[in-house]
Amino acid sequence: MRRLAAACLAAAAAGCAPALREPPTVAVLAAQKAPAVRPGARDADSLLREADALWARRPDADAVRQAESLYLAAADADDRQIAGLIGAVRVKVWRVDRETDVRVREELATSAVHAAQWCGRRAPDEPMCDYWLAIAVGVQAREVRQTAEDGLKTMIAALKRAIEKIPTYEAGGPDRVMALLLLRAPGWPLGPGDPEQALAHAAKAVALPLLVRDEPQNVLVQAEALVANKQRERGTATYRKALTLARERAAAGDPDAAEWIVEATDALER
Repeated sequence: MRRLAAACLAAAAAGCAPALREPPTVAVLAAQKAPAVRPGARDADSLLREADALWARRPDADAVRQAESLYLAAADADDRQIAGLIGAVRVKVWRVDRETDVRVREELATSAVHAAQWCGRRAPDEPMCDYWLAIAVGVQAREVRQTAEDGLKTMIAALKRAIEKIPTYEAGGPDRVMALLLLRAPGWPLGPGDPEQALAHAAKAVALPLLVRDEPQNVLVQAEALVANKQRERGTATYRKALTLARERAAAGDPDAAEWIVEATDALER
């Protein structure tokens, strides 16, 4: 979530460059990571299964890098499927936020956008591609600041499509990310920022009939939106709820829960 904040704030100060350019082929994207792919594992389904297993080992950085290679290899092995492309975007976004080399971050962010673009080309009506395009463009906006202004417009359009068609995807991800964008983007006349609309989207994400009740990520965003709308007492209570939920998820072995714990703890300390 912090990566999105930086991307949105960058839009106010950056120059203007298109967020989307002609991407290299999937074969070229996959070839950049080919050394990690074992010669015997070539059909898309087996590559995806192995990639998923490696991705589940995060925060093991080596396993995550191997997962990226396998996701791209799967996407190259079957030009009808999008699961490998979505997996590659997810991994690249995760890696950007943990990479210290500026050049590598820029390359990862740009290649995440390219993979998301191919997802949309293979499945033009698939809202999952819209969702991951929005995420990738947001990360690119942070790392390549000239793309931030156009990137915000691209994100909003893509998230609106995802909200309309798959609001429960990624545990309420479309509304959650839209809420973050509206919270952290510059307000009028510089940008689309709108704390009241952000709170509405956050509340919608929390209230969705999800497979996992009380998703910590959604509760965190709701807490931030409450504070932004001067409901500090409710916001603090909601951050405490998010912290409790995140600790429960950590105890259950969720590999992402540690980050939610840090975010909730930092907010409460502030």
